[in-house]
This record gives sequence, structure tokens and C-alpha cells, in this order.
Amino acid sequence: MAYSLRIQTQSQTEFVDITNQIQRVVSESRIQNGLCHIFVPHTTAAITINENADPSVRHDIVKELNKIIPFQDNYHHMEGNSAAHIKSSLLGVSLHVIVENSRLLLGTWQGIYFCEFDGPRNRTVWIKILADRT
Repeated sequence: MAYSLRIQTQSQTEFVDITNQIQRVVSESRIQNGLCHIFVPHTTAAITINENADPSVRHDIVKELNKIIPFQDNYHHMEGNSAAHIKSSLLGVSLHVIVENSRLLLGTWQGIYFCEFDGPRNRTVWIKILADRT
């Protein structure tokens, strides 16, 4: 069974911490051990894992992404959101996280972030929990 999260972003570029929402899905699935697959079905958004203790890290990542991939750079794409497509491709649209004892196996400082690059928008994240065969 696939689960989905609805996310409403507020800015053109934004990292939204969805760790607790993903953990809730894992807990509700009642799977003890396995794998959590997270997929973003959008071409101008992404998913990543990074530090969630200090919000300045998210700010710094966005700052550097915008520096190396500016919003305006004589792109050919007519919609005007080529930078968002490029950022999505670089960060990626899927992750796998190990599940042990019904908990996401993340590092002490790690969180899961939905990455918006063409907002604000209403977005979806799909989640599939795969149980170990034991």
C-alpha cells in the first residue's frame, strides 16, 4: 500500500522538514523492520536528508543552490522555471531509509526534507513501506 502526504509550501524555494510525518506513516504501517521509500512526483521539487538541529544549515544550502543555479540565466525553457528543474535533478526525487523496530534509522542530527524550488505550491509526497521477509 502506498501512502501520501500533502505539503503546502509558502515560498519559491523552501526546505520543509517532513521527518515526523514520515515517521507517523511508518508507525501506522505497523511494520517492524524494512525499508521506507519516499518519492516526490514533481519535476521542480526534490527530497533530501540533512541536518535538522540547526535551521541555518537549510538556509545555507538554499543560498548556495541559488548561487550556483540562479533563477534567471538565459534559460531556454519557456515557463521560466528551469532553475527549479535543475535543482530537482541534482538533489533527486527519491530516498530509501531503513526501518528498525518501527523507527526510521536516521543519524542523530538527520532529518528528511521536502525541497521546494518552484513555489508556493500544493505538493504530494508518496511513501511505500516494504517489510523485511523474516
